[in-house]
Amino acid sequence: MTRRGAASLNKSLAGFLAHEEPEKLLSLFAAKVRQCRGLGSVDFACALRACRGSGKHWPLVPGIHAKAITCGIGGDRIVGNLLIDFYAKKGLVRRARQVFEELSARDNVSWVAMLSGYAQNGLGEEAIGLYHQMHRSGVAPTPYSLSSVLSACTKAELFEQGRLIHVQVYKQGFGSETVVGNALIALYLRLGSFSLAERVFCDMPYCDIVTFNTLISRHAQCGHGESALEIFDRMRLSGWIQPDCVPIASLLAACASIRDLRKGKQLHSYLLKAGMSPDYIVEGSLLDLYVKCGDVEEALEIFSSGDRTNVVLWNLMLVAYGQITDLAKSFDLFCRMLAAGVRPNQFTYPCLLRTCTYTGEINLGEQIHSLSIKTGFESDMYVSGVLIDMYSRYGWLDKARRILEMLEAKDVVSWTSMIAGYVQHEFCKDALATFKDMQLLGIWPDNIGLASAISACAGIKALRQGLQIHSRVYVSGYSADVSIWNALTNLYARCGRSKEALSLFEAIVHKDSITWNGLVSGFAQSGLYEEALKVFIKMYQAGISYNVFTFVSSISASANLADIKQGKQIHARVIKTGHTSETEVANALVSLYGKCGSIEDAKVQFFEMSEKNDVSWNTIITSCSQHGCGLEALELFDQMKQEGLKPNDVTFIGILAACSHVGLVEEGVGYFRSMYSEHGVQPRPDHYACVVDILGRAGQLDRARKFVEEMPISADAMVWRTLLSACRVHKNIEIGELAAKYLLELEPHDSASYVLLSNAYAVTGKWAYRDRIRKMMKERGVRKEPGRSWIEVKNVVHAFFVGDRFHPLADQIYKYLADLNDRLEKIGYKQENHSLFHEKEKEQKDPTVFVHSEKLAVVFGLMSLPPSMPLRVIKNLRVCNDCHTWMKFTSEVIEREIVLRDVYRFHHFNNGNCSCGDFW
Repeated sequence: MTRRGAASLNKSLAGFLAHEEPEKLLSLFAAKVRQCRGLGSVDFACALRACRGSGKHWPLVPGIHAKAITCGIGGDRIVGNLLIDFYAKKGLVRRARQVFEELSARDNVSWVAMLSGYAQNGLGEEAIGLYHQMHRSGVAPTPYSLSSVLSACTKAELFEQGRLIHVQVYKQGFGSETVVGNALIALYLRLGSFSLAERVFCDMPYCDIVTFNTLISRHAQCGHGESALEIFDRMRLSGWIQPDCVPIASLLAACASIRDLRKGKQLHSYLLKAGMSPDYIVEGSLLDLYVKCGDVEEALEIFSSGDRTNVVLWNLMLVAYGQITDLAKSFDLFCRMLAAGVRPNQFTYPCLLRTCTYTGEINLGEQIHSLSIKTGFESDMYVSGVLIDMYSRYGWLDKARRILEMLEAKDVVSWTSMIAGYVQHEFCKDALATFKDMQLLGIWPDNIGLASAISACAGIKALRQGLQIHSRVYVSGYSADVSIWNALTNLYARCGRSKEALSLFEAIVHKDSITWNGLVSGFAQSGLYEEALKVFIKMYQAGISYNVFTFVSSISASANLADIKQGKQIHARVIKTGHTSETEVANALVSLYGKCGSIEDAKVQFFEMSEKNDVSWNTIITSCSQHGCGLEALELFDQMKQEGLKPNDVTFIGILAACSHVGLVEEGVGYFRSMYSEHGVQPRPDHYACVVDILGRAGQLDRARKFVEEMPISADAMVWRTLLSACRVHKNIEIGELAAKYLLELEPHDSASYVLLSNAYAVTGKWAYRDRIRKMMKERGVRKEPGRSWIEVKNVVHAFFVGDRFHPLADQIYKYLADLNDRLEKIGYKQENHSLFHEKEKEQKDPTVFVHSEKLAVVFGLMSLPPSMPLRVIKNLRVCNDCHTWMKFTSEVIEREIVLRDVYRFHHFNNGNCSCGDFW
């Protein structure tokens, strides 16, 4: 070919390239190759540049490369630079490096191309190594080579190396270069050093749109909405840079994140005034703004005018309806989406499933789950995570677990949802086992997972595991997370570690209602009732609003202390704050009055409730049962069934106890038999113990023994203890010894077992056997729990033991008691002999040592409280026959109500009678 012909062909190639006609250029290049005409570096360069425009020409590049090598110009600098760029952009970094090494001569373009390739693929260390090699080769850095290596440091998060290169930038005099400044800004923004990024920005003599876009986008991503908007204003006021859609989209996202609808609408107006045609990203950002700010009508308008083929817009609109919990519109929109031929993606199903979760429509959620299976999204981690959350929240834990197990790649969200579900439904051991499984797979828990695991430890008072997770919190970098601190505070409080709980509580800078409630409920659940009430008072002093959880915990604490005065004060606070309609609070109030001996107030509270659940009915039934209102408890049980509520295991404990306390033997046995046959409730050991109590109190001990022997489950200590107690009352030593034998095997260190057997021998006059049991207790180091009674007088709780002489007013108390006994004897009271002691023991002891604690408490109350006030006494053991008789006579003589709460029930003594009907 003549020189003129070759020049003509080269000119044609350049023309096709200039007019963006790659197919013609490549066709001409192929013809030239077939004719074996002389090919030069210009031909190959044109052909490679033609392949840049469209991805469909990429497969031709390796062939062109191979032909260039055949023609002996594979090491040509111009061709090589293009090949380096091609391979790097396709992720073929090794091949790009090979071309780089085979170049016959390298220029700045070669170094920049390779550095840029490393940067694009996140290979920061390789980029830095190449940069140092370039420096050693004597090649002077250019703004573009510095920009490329800085970008590589940013992507690989090699911030220290980036700082060192920043120093070189100033030494080389490139600090004023815009491309370098942009790379430095990106580096410091990624590092989180916004002040350094601002300093670089201020030192730049000229900023382009990339500068502003980088700053705005990063500030918006980090939630610095105000800063992002300020930079945008500076961009507009600069006069020479016209904002494009990129910063607008970022700013809209920033406004959405801080729910600033006013600023968002200003940006929307700017878009319209500037005549900018929103791309799909801006459309999505606009819709996201209105959705997050709750403006559903405007969101619908944006959606209606947007690109209906964009699945993102459909998803955002589903989120909008989900936020207002409008499931009907959500589902209708989803159906329209399918009808429009828009294929759901992995974010579509979660939008719908979350709405089903919020509205409790779990059955519809199941249908959507089935659809996700059909469309192949069930195994998607995002979809599965929401499914696990939905099922676990509503107690479908087995189904949630199956989805988790099915996932090949389980992420932290899926595991955390499962753990939280277990904790929510009080399967704390399963939660901790799942937490352990997650860690064994190398998945590091997030703050929600750690908080849930700590809550699981609190639920079962697993302090040791809780301490281990506490240490993990610091390693994980979540030591400042409030939700974790709240969970830890509750853990230590529930485990009775009040000092640690209070220390953590005080260390929390920003305490919210969850923090306070966690401490109150933790103390209440661990038996530290007084501490719980102290925190409740501090909460009021700190100006923190009470909520349902606060009231339930504080009322429960008052109930367990039998502190009716404090309980009534909290009740008044409930009324003032408008929480009386809350079912949980009302249930707690019913329990409060029931446990404090005021059964009439408990009934009033119950019947005033606007909505009652099974807990409400169980509480009032149990309260009536404990107060001797057994027949009323049975009537309430019938009403409960008429209301359509299904009785549970707790209900039947109250019903069986009611039958026991009023002597309804056959009725009680009938209720027990109906538990499973009519109501599907499987009896627990507690229910069997109640039946034994029913038979035992009625003196049917042989029947009680037979019942225990025929139990389908092994009798536990409670069953045998109940039988032994009945044997003591009815002086049946044969069956009592049998019960004691099994009881001591099950609980060899429980003092109550020894005391019951010892007393059984004493009441039957078998003193040698009684002494043997006492000796056995001493040898085994078992100590009897002393009888103790309490009464509150003028906000001070006074405690008494049997024969107590330590009270400051002991002499006056015993004198008052002696005078009172004289008055009682005149109307027929006769003190029972101390049957637990034989005659010699009685002769050797001061008679006052036999005075039981409840008598002393009642006498002190008579001396100290106004005549119009009922006496409320609490005892830690069962009241004996003599004290019971004594209190009946006392209530008649002094014409005053005495309310005694012993370990089993309440006794209301009034006008010589007891609410138990002498059956306890």
